[in-house]
Amino acid sequence: MQKEITGPMELLKDDGTLTGEGWARKPWWNYDRRKVRASWHRIKEWDYYAVISQDGGYGLTVTMSDLSFAALVAVCWVDFKAGTYKQLDTIRLMTRGRMGFPPSSKSGDLYFSDKKMTVKFEIRDNKRILSVDAPSFESPYGDRGLKARLVLQQDPDMDSMVIATSWAENRRAFYYNQKINCMPAEGTVTMGTRIFTFASEGSFGCLDWGRGNWTYKNTWYWGSASGTVDGKSLGWNIGYGFSDRSPASENILFYEGKGHKLDQVTFVFDGNDFMKPWKFTSNDGRFELDFEPALDRESYFNLGLISSIQHQVFGWYTGTVTLDDGTVIALDRFPGFAEEVRNRW
Repeated sequence: MQKEITGPMELLKDDGTLTGEGWARKPWWNYDRRKVRASWHRIKEWDYYAVISQDGGYGLTVTMSDLSFAALVAVCWVDFKAGTYKQLDTIRLMTRGRMGFPPSSKSGDLYFSDKKMTVKFEIRDNKRILSVDAPSFESPYGDRGLKARLVLQQDPDMDSMVIATSWAENRRAFYYNQKINCMPAEGTVTMGTRIFTFASEGSFGCLDWGRGNWTYKNTWYWGSASGTVDGKSLGWNIGYGFSDRSPASENILFYEGKGHKLDQVTFVFDGNDFMKPWKFTSNDGRFELDFEPALDRESYFNLGLISSIQHQVFGWYTGTVTLDDGTVIALDRFPGFAEEVRNRW
C-alpha cells in the first residue's frame, strides 16, 4: 500500500496519534510539538545536511539534533578518493527541546555555538545556507580548523520525500520526516591552507529533516544519492527498518525534480564488514544497484541507557533504476551513501 497525501492537514490529533499516515511530495502535515503525547525524553528533532561534489570526490555533512536528553552537533569531512573521513562532534546535555528547532522545514533558522564549533542553518529566498566554524577540527590531511559556507538552491516546485508513520506497538509514537535531494550546491570548505570548492554544476546537497516521538530501541537503514546523468538531475531516497510502513515506504527516485515512487527496497550487506560490496534490490525490479564502499563513517557513543552505533558508508552506486514510465537509466559509479544505525534513545 502506498497512500499519498495531497493536501494540508494537522500532523497530530488531540490524543497524539497521527491524523493521516502515508507519504507526500510536499510537507503537507503541520507539526506542533505541543500536541505530542509523550514524556519529554521521547521527542527527537534534527536537521542533517550532506553535500557532495560529484566531480571532486569529497563532501561535508553537518548535523544538528535535539534528542531531548542531549543535543548532538557534528561536522564530518569525507574524501571518497582517499577513502578517509574526519568528524568533530559535541554534546550539550539535557536540552529538552530548547534548541529551538522550527516546526516546518520551509522556514526558520538554527544556531549552535560552543567552544568546539559554531554552526548555523539559514533559509533565504529558496536557498539553504550552511555555515560552520570549527577551529579545533583536525582534518585527515593534517590541517587544523574548518570553515565552511555552502549555499544549496532549492527549487520550490521540486518534489521531495515526506512520510508520516507510527509504530504498531504505540500509535502515539510517530516518525515525521522530509528528505530533499538534488539541491545544487556552491561554496567553499577551508581546512588550514586547503580550500575545497563546490560548484553548482557538479555538487549537490540533500536534507534529512526529522521530527518525532520515538520508541526506545530502533534500527534503521537509509540510502541517498544526488547528482546528474547525461546532464539531467537524478537522485533517490531509500530506507526502512522502523515504524509501521504499511501505509507507505520512503523509497523514491527523483529525476529532473519529479518524484517517481518506489515500493520496497532491500539492503543486502555484511554487517560484520561494512566495507564489503553492498547490493540493493526492489520488489518491482526498478532499483537494482551494486554499491562499492569508499569509506565507513563509523560513529559510536554510549551514555549508559542511551547509545548509538552508526555506520554511514560513502561510495559509488552502479546498476539501473527505472522511472514511472518505464525509462531505464544506467548508472556507473554514482556517488552517494548508505547506512545502518542502531539506537537506544
